[in-house]
Amino acid sequence: MAMLALLLDIGRPDRFWHALVYWNDHSLLWEVTMCVMLYLTVLVFESLPIFANFEWLKKRLPRVAEVMSRTHHYAPYLAIAGLGFSMLHQSSLGAVYGVLKARPFWYKPEMAVLFMFSAIVGGISLTLFASMVSARLTPKAKINDALIERVSYFVAWALVGYLYFRGWDALAQHYTYEPGRTEGLELMTGGPLSFNFWVIEILLGALVPMILLLTPYTRKHPFWRMVALGLVVIGVIAYRWDTNLSGLLVVVSYMPGAPAVNYTTYYPSLIEMVSGLGIVAYGLLAFSLGVRYLRVVDHRLAVEEAETVKVEAPQTVPV
Repeated sequence: MAMLALLLDIGRPDRFWHALVYWNDHSLLWEVTMCVMLYLTVLVFESLPIFANFEWLKKRLPRVAEVMSRTHHYAPYLAIAGLGFSMLHQSSLGAVYGVLKARPFWYKPEMAVLFMFSAIVGGISLTLFASMVSARLTPKAKINDALIERVSYFVAWALVGYLYFRGWDALAQHYTYEPGRTEGLELMTGGPLSFNFWVIEILLGALVPMILLLTPYTRKHPFWRMVALGLVVIGVIAYRWDTNLSGLLVVVSYMPGAPAVNYTTYYPSLIEMVSGLGIVAYGLLAFSLGVRYLRVVDHRLAVEEAETVKVEAPQTVPV
């Protein structure tokens, strides 16, 4: 879904390969592009064992399916590489905002940290939420509820760190008046975006799910856990929305005689809404087909491996 959105966004998707040939290592956008391409490559290798279980492939091309299934042995290394590339990608994306001096609301060093933190809590929450929803909709999705509960506990503490940096980001902008930045903060905390910021992003998107996931009863209850994870995803979307609009709606003029700060308005155009809904529909369709015909959500393999490790572990005899 992200790659499809980027292909639509760059305007000339046929030139995506230019970043691989014409290196510009001084550009943060080039770094984002390279991280996205490398991360997609890692995801392809991580997905090969899933596609190797496709019955059609096993019957028609058994050797190819066998080679694809062997990549599962490299899963720990692929996971580490994917974690690194994804964190680099999100932090570099935040840094792209942070170096734009013409947009004072974005021009700050903590943008990279906030984008990385929001991606961590949002990505993990969406994965857990989609897995739980799939298990409720179809018996083909096999989940380990205890595993999801433990990872949800990690999300709760990650939200604590995210809220700390989010609060620091907002409070640090109150120290002094800076044209553009102060107006952007006022637009977000007290203007048209205030409901989106205080209620959707902070209250429902961070505080409520943090409390639900830190409380043992609600965290272990599947319904309340799903509610909390879904709210985290909504909160991350609201954070990106607030950040983008607060920086774009406040325009700083450098022309002599013109007002220093001006406000503008924005409403998504029809092509933007249709493109966004199309990307979401594509993602839901791809995930639905994966759950239906492949083992996209299947935790049995991890459980079997854990049991195998326990059996093969040497037994210690007390002396």
